[in-house]
Amino acid sequence: MTIKRGPESYPGRTRTVQHNGLIHVVVSAPDKADTMAGQTRQCLDWIDEFLAEAGTDKSKLVTATVYLADMARKSEMNDVWVAWADRNNPCARVCVGTTFEPRDPPEELLVEMAVSAAVD
Repeated sequence: MTIKRGPESYPGRTRTVQHNGLIHVVVSAPDKADTMAGQTRQCLDWIDEFLAEAGTDKSKLVTATVYLADMARKSEMNDVWVAWADRNNPCARVCVGTTFEPRDPPEELLVEMAVSAAVD
């Protein structure tokens, strides 16, 4: 059994893990001062980058879990997601409302994403 892990992003955590023909990616926006739409774009850019490094792309997404700090703003995230997503190869996606830990200075994490994609 081979498991390929990306570099540690924080102690005890990595952004990517590959195993059994799948890559699992977890991202949040680096610029927490950005809007919901902006943080969503940042996350999707990172997903594109990590998938490309693994030799795959968004057309191979299998699942996506989107964590939102404010479900009342889901449409802001969804507009960006729909513009980005591969319409011919949609994945199974769920959005979950959550409370993120407070940050200093007043940076507000609005969205975090976990996706899995097939790797040839």
